[in-house]
Amino acid sequence: MRCFLKIFIVALGLFIASPAIAQTANAKPAPGSPTADNLPIYEVDPTWPPTLPNNWILGDIRGLFVDDNDHLWIIHMPSSLTPQEIGAAVEPPIADCCFPAPPVLELDPEGNVLRTWGGPGEGYTWYDAEHGIYIDHYGFVWTGTSNGFHVMKFTQDGKHVLTIGEPGINKGSDAPDHLGGPANFYVEPKTNEIFIADGYRNKRVVVYDAETGKYLRHWGAYGKPPDDTYEYEYPVNMDDLPQQYSTLHGIVGTKDGLIYVADRRGNRIQVFRQTGEYLMERFVRPETGGSGSSFSLQLSRDPEQSILYLMDGTNQRVWLLRREDLKILDRFGKPGRQSGEFIRAHMISIDSKNRMYTGEAGNGRRMQRWILKGTKPAASVKPPAG
Repeated sequence: MRCFLKIFIVALGLFIASPAIAQTANAKPAPGSPTADNLPIYEVDPTWPPTLPNNWILGDIRGLFVDDNDHLWIIHMPSSLTPQEIGAAVEPPIADCCFPAPPVLELDPEGNVLRTWGGPGEGYTWYDAEHGIYIDHYGFVWTGTSNGFHVMKFTQDGKHVLTIGEPGINKGSDAPDHLGGPANFYVEPKTNEIFIADGYRNKRVVVYDAETGKYLRHWGAYGKPPDDTYEYEYPVNMDDLPQQYSTLHGIVGTKDGLIYVADRRGNRIQVFRQTGEYLMERFVRPETGGSGSSFSLQLSRDPEQSILYLMDGTNQRVWLLRREDLKILDRFGKPGRQSGEFIRAHMISIDSKNRMYTGEAGNGRRMQRWILKGTKPAASVKPPAG
């Protein structure tokens, strides 16, 4: 996979000019946003995304985030692409197409590429297992690596600002200044604190000052201290609930100051106050094996953020839960390679017009856009077994 490195690095330097985009007040949701009482009816948009320029192709989709301008930010994993997929980039070339796209892309709602960047650069270390992307209230872009043990902060045009953690070094779940496989992030606007799902190697949520990178606090499952020696049982034994995280993978924060996390192979969601005080949990298909059911999270766009969406990359579904009590309300999706189906469903994001974006990793390696066609009363839906 390193045979195309030279051409790949050249591709990373390409910047598609666009006006500077500021992160201002949160975009207002469109009228008729789904709620926990009126559930969404989504249909996949078969016309999206358009073909990328420059014969680019995407690898594993490792992060999706819609900013306040309804621009979709993507981070993908170029090193996941095979020589057959990037035949024009290998040395010597074996085909007339294609080339790996740069790791970070910004798209407008029509799918036009506005800017790209990423890869090795001066003043920071870039590993080839990119994971997670988040645009904070100041417009900074946060990215991480599942194998590099650090999180980086950039301007929107790719200028490095800050690194949290020491690249390549993991010192365990109680180390204040080191990370262990960060997966996703949330930045709280009121305090400018970054909450990191530090879960590929470690077993915790860890919080830093987003301006200075200063360590603030951390916690494990149920708000207790993490224990890296804990032996996890798969699948989940509901008679002996796991007391530590398996693969803490997803994280979102809400307007009312709560933190929701997705324990991927633990098949559950847990809820906390921002102090780390544990509130509740919900297991979703606890019998799920493999990589588990709880991949990533997204909130609905109604003022109360009343629906919590859960991306399930093993059962290949999107689950809808009532946020206030984590009751399962509905689900959609199924395994498959056709439009509207999933292979290794991985990431999810929703814009202010309630368009849903999903990203697939593994053998899926694609994005899909879902259009809101209407709503249906929650009372008319038989909740699926979870």
